[in-house]
Amino acid sequence: MATDLRERLSNTAFAFRGYNVENLGRTKELLEHRVFGSVMAEQLSEASRICSDCLHEEVNLIDHVRSGRPSTPEVFPIDMALIAAVELAHVRLLEQFFDISYFKAKFALGYSLGEVVALIASGVYRLEDILPAPLSLARECAELAQDTTMGVLFSRGPALSFHEVERLCLLINSEGQGVISISSYLSPNTVLLLGQGKTLEMFSERMHDTLPEKVHLRKNSHTWPPLHTPILWQRGVPNRAAVMQHTMGGGFTTPKPPIISCVTGKMSYNDFNSREILNRWIDHPQKLWDVLYETLASGVDLIIHVGPTPNLIPATFKRLSDNVTGQLKRRSLNSFGLRAMSGIARKRPWLTNLISSKSAILRAPFIEHIVLEDWLLAQELP
Repeated sequence: MATDLRERLSNTAFAFRGYNVENLGRTKELLEHRVFGSVMAEQLSEASRICSDCLHEEVNLIDHVRSGRPSTPEVFPIDMALIAAVELAHVRLLEQFFDISYFKAKFALGYSLGEVVALIASGVYRLEDILPAPLSLARECAELAQDTTMGVLFSRGPALSFHEVERLCLLINSEGQGVISISSYLSPNTVLLLGQGKTLEMFSERMHDTLPEKVHLRKNSHTWPPLHTPILWQRGVPNRAAVMQHTMGGGFTTPKPPIISCVTGKMSYNDFNSREILNRWIDHPQKLWDVLYETLASGVDLIIHVGPTPNLIPATFKRLSDNVTGQLKRRSLNSFGLRAMSGIARKRPWLTNLISSKSAILRAPFIEHIVLEDWLLAQELP
């Protein structure tokens, strides 16, 4: 299996996950593993030291993992350090024990915090250079999370009109009862909204004045740090983070492998512009769909998902794959008949437009996905 992965690296992408409501995954198993445990402990200890310095309190990520403490806004800074440490440990374990070099992959991508970790893994920054800025401001993000809720806005018919969604958000914001904004573009028919107070309810009540009846809003019961939204402006987080970045080390190396950014939706990093992109990363929506399409169009046939319990990126790929196969059937992927196309047009018109203009989505069912923590723990070692 390891030999197969080594041979496929030139057609492989690494995907780094971001913050979620579950962030431990199988880290405890890796920490207690007779072979992998020392690397995991070393990486967690380094992140603990950085986190302790930033928060001005003792943080022990090894104890945090062993305790199994659930994720809450109160431990948001600790979870950020944990995710970064675990993702970097995963990459180290591949290299050290299986001679599978992350640097030989075709490219990398990362959602939210995952993009920051990808910059570290790709040699642009060291952990101690880049992690202090988000950690120093994480508590204020967590405080804003206490009144912030996520909603998934999706269409069962035509593609969403992003302009109409943005317009309604701005109208609600202007009424002074809180801020609501798009946090991520997941697909042409799905976005994530983050809203303060009752703004999600206000959006739900008014959305069908301008959006079709087949548009739905599903409210998530968890509170969310409002990264990638202008809610952060209320504490001046973006500007203060930018000031910290002026004097942080690193940032003058082209990432290897290259990184498709969720800020731009493209391979935009060069040898000096990472600070400018990171400044936008803080309060701009994540262009995940653009990144996923670029990934499909790149020709990769394997995606390795890095981090504990990766969820959003593999789940989004799975939904797209299911949509494609559900309409075309596998036997129809090589020859479109009128019957198959008419079925798509009736049930998923947003997908019809994509097939005609962005045919790379047809590759979705044929890309293999590996969850790295599962793969590591499944290997038989001497």
